[in-house]
Amino acid sequence: MLMNGNGTHSNIVVFVDDADRAFEETAAVVASVLDDAGAAMFQRLFADVHAIFEGRYPGYRPSNTSYHDFAHTASVVLATARLFHGCKVDGMSFSPERILLTLIAAFFHDTGLIQTTNDRHGSGAKYTVGHEERSIGFFRNYLAGKNFLTQEIENGANFIRCTILDRLPQSIPFPDEESRICGCILGAADLLAQMADRLYLEKLLLLFKEFEEARLPGFDSELDLLLKTKDFYRLIAEKRLKEDLGGVKAHMRSHFRHWFNFDADLYSAAISRNIQYLEAVVEHCRDSFDCYLAHLRRGGIAEQIKAERAGK
Repeated sequence: MLMNGNGTHSNIVVFVDDADRAFEETAAVVASVLDDAGAAMFQRLFADVHAIFEGRYPGYRPSNTSYHDFAHTASVVLATARLFHGCKVDGMSFSPERILLTLIAAFFHDTGLIQTTNDRHGSGAKYTVGHEERSIGFFRNYLAGKNFLTQEIENGANFIRCTILDRLPQSIPFPDEESRICGCILGAADLLAQMADRLYLEKLLLLFKEFEEARLPGFDSELDLLLKTKDFYRLIAEKRLKEDLGGVKAHMRSHFRHWFNFDADLYSAAISRNIQYLEAVVEHCRDSFDCYLAHLRRGGIAEQIKAERAGK
């Protein structure tokens, strides 16, 4: 029998699936790495970006990408805060201004997938290729008039560029080493949060829809994306986390040890479980997509895909 286990220590909240819980979990960690003013701005940020994704921001439609939604953004912000806390536990120091700027960049890193009110064609997924630069435009506009210097805003823009999978942080012109590490933290948080999600394998079915609308080459079907995900992790994501992003993910273990008295990196552990389960399903199902749907049962996503296929 195939089992998709993604559980952790019962008292530890690793993943969040609603905005209120995301805020509760993240605000506590943020308070440990920022001063009162920074923590207060974080609260405003959370409310503002949630409003943006819900379509309550002038000139923009609600977010309509099923994979890159507000839950994903909130999970990346949480992972970013946790990495900063782990760095602090390990004796690393960052200026509060840089930490806050990185958190703002985390909030805005996928806003480039949100359409303007005049853009009624398709969904925001069509902007998948290059959406980071659109996100940077949103990021710049939001920070205009909020007492951030131009060079600070451009530094934060480079943090967002660290979420581009084929962009090496070493190729980005950061002004100092602290800024480069901040960019690596955001890049690592983006990968860790999505691949450790307990619904990650199911959500790949939704990610394919975004790729399909964007006409992203290399994936012919949902099945093709599932089959290629193992190699994506082993050959691209794992290398990027360990090498390209400076191995900052190692500080996640220090966070969990100090915060929850649980000596493990629960993100990496969850990713390993996801990939191991995927490998087992691939071995069991081979080329039968219906078989995959039968073994990817969380979140009602497989049922949604079945219904859509039946309606065609």
